[in-house]
Amino acid sequence: MQTSAAAVSTALGEAITRLNRRLRQARPVDELTQNQISVLTSLELAGALTPRELADAERVQPPTMTKLLAKLEERGLIQRIPHPTDGRQVILSATEAGRAVVVGHRRAKDQWLTRKLTGLSTVERETLARAAEILNRIARQSD
Repeated sequence: MQTSAAAVSTALGEAITRLNRRLRQARPVDELTQNQISVLTSLELAGALTPRELADAERVQPPTMTKLLAKLEERGLIQRIPHPTDGRQVILSATEAGRAVVVGHRRAKDQWLTRKLTGLSTVERETLARAAEILNRIARQSD
């Protein structure tokens, strides 16, 4: 097993990509796109954001975000409230229904992964627990 930073980076990136793909497949089948789920999740995590902050967080252009938000608002999954200090802007947040969608998707992914982890040995689960701690530490580091 190669342990150079480059080799581990490649192997880890490929494994994370495959796992992420499988987790997306485990989500409930509904009419929401992955991008719409991502927007709802960002709002659920942040609490509330302006459309520009949300576009920046999701790394999409404002016109793309406008379309995503229109679909989510149409379904009653987000709400707009006036910005407290800038009358030209709005603040977006997930509605109770939007938060329920995020929770449902998260629960489905967690259940799928729990089933897969149950089939592993205790040592393998302990290794993955340590790896999760390390990955979280890496994710929190600023560039």
